[in-house]
Amino acid sequence: MENPLQLKCLNHISLVCRSVEKSVDFYQNILGFFPVKRPGSFNFSGAWLFNYDIGIHLLQSDNPDSMPKIGGINPKDNHISFQCESMALLEKKLKELNIEYVKSGVEEGGIRVDQLFFHDPNGYMIELCNCDILPVTPLPVDSIQSSCSLTNRNVRRQRQQEQQVQLQVQKIEHVVWRN
Repeated sequence: MENPLQLKCLNHISLVCRSVEKSVDFYQNILGFFPVKRPGSFNFSGAWLFNYDIGIHLLQSDNPDSMPKIGGINPKDNHISFQCESMALLEKKLKELNIEYVKSGVEEGGIRVDQLFFHDPNGYMIELCNCDILPVTPLPVDSIQSSCSLTNRNVRRQRQQEQQVQLQVQKIEHVVWRN
């Protein structure tokens, strides 16, 4: 499947908050997002933040007391993941900030990805990882249809380029063979 909706990228995620103020503080001072202008026509409290090519829209809950209680940290729960450079530095910083976290990891082909999971003030799970060291390996053509459209397009483009290179090599070999 191509890109039927002509999507370009992920723009933002919206999170309903117990307290927009506490959430802004967390996303700004812990995760490094910065506030951006929010349309004034909204008739509800909230804040928009941006960084790392993604927006986070914080929406004040109409009834914060009815929001689910913050449970234990479960790496298999829904979460937002951010790639980082130094897991040791992150772990040290989370300890300094007294933020409870869980360490996890995954290994594939001798490559180890380290992960740290913790909650924001609303109970949303955040993952920090060095996931960029794990190569993105395209699945066989039959499996790709369920993958991201951008990945599909990039994989197809890469395969087309490989085929073009193979054709050029064959042409050169044919010319060399004839001579």
